Amino acid sequence: MTTDVLVSRELKSLQDELASAKNNRIAVVEQSAAASPPPASATDASTPDEAELQGYLRQLADEVTELFGEAEKSISAHPTQSVAGALVLGILIGRLLGRR
Repeated sequence: MTTDVLVSRELKSLQDELASAKNNRIAVVEQSAAASPPPASATDASTPDEAELQGYLRQLADEVTELFGEAEKSISAHPTQSVAGALVLGILIGRLLGRR
């Protein structure tokens, strides 16, 4: 029974931290969008190679943002499994690195 209370408190703490981090990230994005000038279009690049590279970087940034959003949804939907999975993964990595 005591373990359930401790786990519930820890999960609540983690949820609060995630919510706080999400709010901070949103605030930073909004501030940077308001403070920075609009991004230059691909036609403003000096060479076609630079324009292509900028396109790849934008695509990568979009995909990473989408990946983090999906991970956040998954963790929010299954917090206990996520914490347990992270613990097991940490133990495995620790054992693998500790053998060298």
